[in-house]
Amino acid sequence: MRAMQISSDHPLLLRIVDDLAEHGWSQQNIFLPQDLTRELAAECRKRAAEGQLAPAAVGRGPSSEIREGIRGDHIQWIDPGQAEACDSYLSLMDSLREAINRGLFLGLEDFESHFAMYPPGAFYLKHVDRFRDDDRRMVSAVVYLNDGWLPEHGGQLRMYLDNDRVHDVQPTGGCLVVFLSGEVPHEVLPATRDRLSLTGWFRRRGNEPF
Repeated sequence: MRAMQISSDHPLLLRIVDDLAEHGWSQQNIFLPQDLTRELAAECRKRAAEGQLAPAAVGRGPSSEIREGIRGDHIQWIDPGQAEACDSYLSLMDSLREAINRGLFLGLEDFESHFAMYPPGAFYLKHVDRFRDDDRRMVSAVVYLNDGWLPEHGGQLRMYLDNDRVHDVQPTGGCLVVFLSGEVPHEVLPATRDRLSLTGWFRRRGNEPF
């Protein structure tokens, strides 16, 4: 598989930018091609079988700790050049970064992402993605890698929106959810089967002292 190329002015990406501007979030149920979704799911499962995914911590830096009563997923960060499927995904995300910058002027400079596997029964309690002492994360992006997912499997992403509205996203393969990192509280509900995703953040340069 060659790295996928998509222009930053592709109508799908422009729709996401418009949604972010109007609502602060966007859900695209058909974002990743099926073959790429399968390749990424296989890569995630391969890494999990090899013991490369580790329990995720809450917090950051010296204060970070593993607390399964808050967060129960296992993750591994990805980098360019590790796998062709990952490179295709990162290429798509870079085009989306360019589209968001052009439309919303957020000054996004890079994108960080990790595989996430939630074993059956695991969850992530309500939270926001931006750290209190680090404002670099601007836009969150989650791509789901689950084949044949049904509502009764659980595992929904529950988003807490304005005016006390709640929106549940089914983690079906190929679906993308994008939202403003500091403004949309959300949680991951428990599932009855392994739940796979790629979770990432578009980041700007941090506010650092001179």
